[in-house]
Amino acid sequence: MRTLVTASARFAITNDGNLWTPNPSLSYKFWSRYLDVYDEVNLLVRAKPYESPPPGWNKASGERIKPLPIPDFQGASGLIKNYAQIKKTAVEALADAEAVHLRIPCEIGGIIWRSLAAQRPYGVEVVGDPYDVFAPGSYKHPLRPFFRWWSVWELQHQCIKANAAAYVTQHALQRRYPPQTEAFSTHFSSINLPGSAFVNAPRLLHTDLKSLTVISVGTLAQLYKAPDVLINAVATCVEEGLDLRLIWVGDGIYRKELEKLVTALGLDKRVKFCGHLANRDAVIKQLDRADVFVLPSHQEGLPRAMIEAMARGLPCIGSTVGGIPELLPSEDMVTPGDINALAQKIRQVVTNPERMASMSVRNLEKAKNYQDVVLQKRRIAFYSHVREKTQSWLYQRNI
Repeated sequence: MRTLVTASARFAITNDGNLWTPNPSLSYKFWSRYLDVYDEVNLLVRAKPYESPPPGWNKASGERIKPLPIPDFQGASGLIKNYAQIKKTAVEALADAEAVHLRIPCEIGGIIWRSLAAQRPYGVEVVGDPYDVFAPGSYKHPLRPFFRWWSVWELQHQCIKANAAAYVTQHALQRRYPPQTEAFSTHFSSINLPGSAFVNAPRLLHTDLKSLTVISVGTLAQLYKAPDVLINAVATCVEEGLDLRLIWVGDGIYRKELEKLVTALGLDKRVKFCGHLANRDAVIKQLDRADVFVLPSHQEGLPRAMIEAMARGLPCIGSTVGGIPELLPSEDMVTPGDINALAQKIRQVVTNPERMASMSVRNLEKAKNYQDVVLQKRRIAFYSHVREKTQSWLYQRNI
């Protein structure tokens, strides 16, 4: 059976027809999970044409993973400008597909959902929360309040009408976007954690550290991950006498604006933007050099970057959004957008070596719940349910 999968991520598409991604977590291995149940996967995604893949990018398509590229639009204006072509490609993709999987929230998934025939089965994979995506400070646009209302309404209806729903959180997203009572529902993170992603033991107790490194990982295409909040919090800590460095892994259009903020705060020698790193090993190398991982996001599903940091035994600080409370205890979290609270939390953690050591022990143990071998059974059960419902629908339609 052939399945159509939509996703919000951006890709490059080369002259040979292959998709490439700067995110190693979205490489071919990720999409090949669907092949545990399906014969072929058609990816309907945004893709920008390139003659050859950008240096360090990862191949996302391949055997039985077929790209269906649409224009690499940006924001509401880009969607409107390219809507006719996007809609045409989406309708053609839907007509050619058998099963349908929507990774949402996603504008592309919304177009497919609105084009579905009545009673046609589909599965949703809920990976984020638009209520937080369009929160004040997270998204800059005069129509932000409308986008927030509309996106929440649409995601709620996409979930309530789906035959099967999978969430990256155990409870958080399900509360706001519940499935219908009779639908198949499960939860699993989209992370892939092989044994090599884990350290052998928690971090040792160090009482002699003078200079400490904070690290965060996330896109700079929007301010969802609150990099500006973290930079300001680090500045506050430095003003109070802490010797801190900050490493940010990830890239996007807000990088230049954030670099100006760093300069204005006098942190040029303390903050480093690494950009996109080519593979997990490169990310792990940066994580292992750091002392604490901080993710003060305005919105999250279940942050893969935080789980990867936990697997390296890093103490972690996060905000109280999305699935982060399913990963961290309350004493390791702060309210999103609160610079002073974040600075205070960082100071409390990095000045307490015993606390950092106990956080390392706890986080490493928690990360083991997200090993691929643990999550695979849930994924296969979800995919299989959508396939079975699709087979029944196809049979009834052809009688």
